[in-house]
Amino acid sequence: MITPDAGMIVGVGVGFAVAVVLTVAWLRHRDQRQLESARSAAASIIAEAETAGREVVLAARDDAIRIRDEAEQEAKRKRRDLDRHQDKLTQRRERLDQMMDQAERRTRALDRREREVEARGAGIAALEAEQHAALERIAGMTRADAHAELLQRAAEEARADTARVIREIEQSAREAGDARAREIVVTCIQRCATDVVSDIVSSTITLPTDEMKGRIIGRQGRNIRAFEQATGVDVIVDDTPEAITLSCFDPVRREVGRLAILALVADGRIHPARIEQVVRKSRDEVERTIVSAGEEAAFEAGVPGLHPEILKLLGRLRYRTSYGQNVLRHSIETAHLAAMLANETGADVAVARAGGLLHDIGKAVSHEVDGPHAIIGAELAARYGVPPLVVNAVAAHHHEVESETLEAILVETADAISGSRPGARRESLELYIKRIAALESIASGFKGVEESYAIQAGREIRIIVRPEEVDDLEAIQLSRQIARKVEETMEYPGQVKVTVIREMRAVDFAR
Repeated sequence: MITPDAGMIVGVGVGFAVAVVLTVAWLRHRDQRQLESARSAAASIIAEAETAGREVVLAARDDAIRIRDEAEQEAKRKRRDLDRHQDKLTQRRERLDQMMDQAERRTRALDRREREVEARGAGIAALEAEQHAALERIAGMTRADAHAELLQRAAEEARADTARVIREIEQSAREAGDARAREIVVTCIQRCATDVVSDIVSSTITLPTDEMKGRIIGRQGRNIRAFEQATGVDVIVDDTPEAITLSCFDPVRREVGRLAILALVADGRIHPARIEQVVRKSRDEVERTIVSAGEEAAFEAGVPGLHPEILKLLGRLRYRTSYGQNVLRHSIETAHLAAMLANETGADVAVARAGGLLHDIGKAVSHEVDGPHAIIGAELAARYGVPPLVVNAVAAHHHEVESETLEAILVETADAISGSRPGARRESLELYIKRIAALESIASGFKGVEESYAIQAGREIRIIVRPEEVDDLEAIQLSRQIARKVEETMEYPGQVKVTVIREMRAVDFAR
């Protein structure tokens, strides 16, 4: 017998089972629907995929067909280009073959012509040999002689051309250099022009009365003898009223005598003891004047720091003259000119100025020491501490030594300007005639010289040569040789121009 609880449980179990069966059936039904839905979707997708695939395949097929067509067209175009290139190459090959054929023909023709030329050359050589032999027989000279004569003529023509070129070059250089030199020299001369004194060896003393002449002579001439012995100056008492003359080649002694006579005349006491006393005082006064003149010259020339002995030697130049030109004034003028030339050319102005002032310092003692005054002056300058560059300028201004600096050349130039400017110097008629004769004698001593003339007061010499003995080139060399000989053997102010004239004259007679 079934109890109620058991029945309930069975009922519940049956109900649960039914529910489970129903649930399972529902789930299966649902899964079936989903499966069918999925199959439907899959079929739709497959259908769509098949449709899209067909479209892609068709598009790809169209692209492939299009690419194939384009490739075929490109291939056809390239084939046509290749065909054209092939045609061009073929044409070029044909033309090249034609040109090679023409070249071969020309080569063969040239070979024939070369053989003909060689044959003709052999014939011409034979003809030339026959002609040379005939010419040698006609001319009476061998080929070597003719060659030598041609060479000689060519050498003569070359020498003539060389002389012409040398003349042109020298003329051009001389014109340019002369123009610049004249400009500098004229500028310096215009800036510095000084007066000069006359070259005298005597001094005239004015006396108050003629009675003073007797007092100067003294009893039996004792006063005049004492005066001449003390001073070394000759006293000339002549008929000139109220005047006596002092004569001496030493300007310092002459100045001492002049001062002593003036002092004795002013004092009135004239006897041997007084004469000796006055001469000593006059000598001291001249010494002081010499030192003062040296200091003033150094100051005026702008050359400071000189040794006192150098200043004393400079002062002694105040009483020296050269061709009428006061040596001290000439030295100062040379210093100014050298400084201006140095300033114009960019040289050392101080060295040029000092060299110009001291260049004739040797003349202050040249009568006491043997040797050229330039060398003596250089030795004195070196002894008293003058710089070496200035010493060289002093020594080289007359070419006793070589000029080592531009300043030395400028000092030499300034010396020549100061000595050769118009009115600077004068010389006696006797010396002038001797210099003119010496110039003409030097020129006449050279081979080929026909006549020589010294003109322009000895500043130029003109030489006429025989044209058959001296050619153009030798005329140029002759002018240089004569100029060098004049420089070596003569002393002269300024410069001497040497002109060689060669004139060719052809003379014949009509009979």
